[in-house]
Amino acid sequence: MLFIIWIVVGGILGWLASMVMKTDAEQGMILNVVVGIVGAFLGGWLLSPLFGSGTINSDDFSVSSLLVSFLGAVVLLAIVNLLRRGRVR
Repeated sequence: MLFIIWIVVGGILGWLASMVMKTDAEQGMILNVVVGIVGAFLGGWLLSPLFGSGTINSDDFSVSSLLVSFLGAVVLLAIVNLLRRGRVR
């Protein structure tokens, strides 16, 4: 059951990050889930030490872990935009 919650929350975070980065029209539901989950890993690696919290990947569903996972997804999309277009939107 936790795996399904992890997928759903990752999808929502990926969707919100794609809306912030204005890449929502380019992504589908599956890519939103991937961005949310991979962004949570990236956020856990880069941002978690700064905030002192976990991420959704570490089974921590607090507000701070959702924020770290969301920011990781935004950073991931910014890196993808930078590599693809040569600039961040």
